Amino acid sequence: MNKPGKNSGRRIGIDIGGSKIAALILDGEGREQARWRREISRDYGGTVENISEMVSQLEAQAGPADRIGVSMPGVVNRAGEPVMVANLPWLRNKPLRLDLKRLFDRPVHIGNDANCFALSEARDGAAAGAKLVFGVILGTGVGGGIVVNGQILSGANAMAGEWGHNPLPWRVRSDGAESVCGCGQTGCIETWLNGAALSRDYERIAGKKAAAKDISRRAEENNEQAQQAVSRYASRLARALAGVINFFDPEVIVLGGGLSEIASLYDQVPRLWSQHTSWDAKSTRLVKAAHGPESGMRGAAWL
Repeated sequence: MNKPGKNSGRRIGIDIGGSKIAALILDGEGREQARWRREISRDYGGTVENISEMVSQLEAQAGPADRIGVSMPGVVNRAGEPVMVANLPWLRNKPLRLDLKRLFDRPVHIGNDANCFALSEARDGAAAGAKLVFGVILGTGVGGGIVVNGQILSGANAMAGEWGHNPLPWRVRSDGAESVCGCGQTGCIETWLNGAALSRDYERIAGKKAAAKDISRRAEENNEQAQQAVSRYASRLARALAGVINFFDPEVIVLGGGLSEIASLYDQVPRLWSQHTSWDAKSTRLVKAAHGPESGMRGAAWL
């Protein structure tokens, strides 16, 4: 294993998903030097070997890195170890950070994917320069991360930003019935704002099923039924984000995940959230992520 040079400034970011591992190495200025991607082994020892191989490959191309960061979906405790990992049960309650630190003999940090996303966008993405940033992932699940003055706010229980597991505020009749969330609760924001929620709305309106990405495309093509579904989605997103603004008033809210591609959200949602914020919220900007799918790796590198 390569050892880092003295203060090389290079850092490796690794993004672990349900079926793949992707990684890159950045120089001290955040410029990408190399990247690597591979399928993930479905066991703990195999995953550690995957990570070791990726680090070796990246450092062979760009030189040794000073530190390594890992992004993954789920809950990472105050000690920086994964205690609940969505789609990766073999990593649950394993001393991954400690084992990687011993393997690489350098600092290793692990963060959840929403926190890494928010950090990436706050560092050199769509929210660069903002002091208070809320990053939102809208996809199969709904996650959130808070960055204050360039640092992730994790909280006393490492739960800060878990916005998707609060109830949807200011519900209206057109929202329909509540659904059971994967966390076991009923009516979580995640169940109203994930891809399945948009598909469910469209089916109620159009009488047929469609994937969220197809609904978004049809709405941009002026399909009336798709536009109605997107408008209902925008209303729920605006109400959910109004609660965030009322609570800690971020300068920038950054959207990522597949549903962040719905272009009309960036106009509709800020207009709608002002109906529910305690004061005019014109100073809060709603923006699309600059790094998109790269934010997990980049945020991990900046941990």
